[in-house]
Amino acid sequence: MSHAHDHTAHKAHAHAHDHDHAHAPSVSAANERAVLTGFALTASFMVVEMVGGVLSGSLALIADAGHMLTDAAALLLAWLGFRIGRRASDARRTFGYMRIEVLAGLINAITLFALVVWIAWEAVQRLRHPGEVLAGPMLAVAVVGLLVNCLVFWILHRGDQSHVNIKGATLHVLGDLLGSVAAIVAALVIHFTGWMPIDPILSVLVCLLILRSAWALLRGAFDILMEATPPDIDIEALRAHLREQVPGVAGVDHVHVWSITSGRVLATLELALDEDAAASRVVPAVKRALADRFSIGHTTVEVVHAPHDACALESGHRASHGHAHTHDHDHDHDHDDADATDRIPDAAKPGGPH
Repeated sequence: MSHAHDHTAHKAHAHAHDHDHAHAPSVSAANERAVLTGFALTASFMVVEMVGGVLSGSLALIADAGHMLTDAAALLLAWLGFRIGRRASDARRTFGYMRIEVLAGLINAITLFALVVWIAWEAVQRLRHPGEVLAGPMLAVAVVGLLVNCLVFWILHRGDQSHVNIKGATLHVLGDLLGSVAAIVAALVIHFTGWMPIDPILSVLVCLLILRSAWALLRGAFDILMEATPPDIDIEALRAHLREQVPGVAGVDHVHVWSITSGRVLATLELALDEDAAASRVVPAVKRALADRFSIGHTTVEVVHAPHDACALESGHRASHGHAHTHDHDHDHDHDDADATDRIPDAAKPGGPH
């Protein structure tokens, strides 16, 4: 079924935008302080652990020090992401720099994958040609490393875990904490049995744990960059919720929901109203419903009045996305209109340039 709007009438339709939405990310000073403190602790002990690993000949310690190096980089990127992401928006970047933190999270995930490959390669070489490991120094450094990692993990875990970078840094430190545990176990086994292969074997087991965390972080950052619907939001459930809970809503179509960055969910939709419904009453109710039920803080709504057969309207909308509508902001929707001469410029596209 084809669908076309009468643009003359369309211009008279009510259209509402949530102007109270702040485009700057809400990053508390506590989050920044937690990340910066974690960076200082991690970077300082990373040097100690690297020296200890070289002197004791332990691959587990060297691997853990390498992981702490990526932890330090992750925490530094997270802090820079928060600082840069707080910069004001401008005419070219109307959302500001919020996605800096997502890019930093993506870099963190890639560094984890690289670290896993390096440790696995070194472990294979150690299994083929076992070397002498000094259990005493290895155990001492590993115990101190465990304490430092526990402290950093506790500091970060108190931060906002909804942020990709806070979560990513926490995953880094969690993997590092497990690496310290593996180093302690390896040191004890070597001390009591003299069995050297335990050192590279436990390093590989830690790699598997790191790999799992890296995959989860990579997938989360990738989904945000691809403007995927957040995993906790079901589009059909959202449409049903608005039809059932908000009086005056006859139909909901052209729904797009995505995250501009961690914890900042946006949506655009077309709202068909009953003939006697007032847009000035229904639209704010729809935005409140989306914020309360789905934590969507920024919603762009195009309003049309439904004909007597609202179901037919929704079916027509699903059969064809050919429509255009005007927004107060410069969203870019890439819809083809039935009448190209009446096309309205600067139409809205979710995730497009604001």
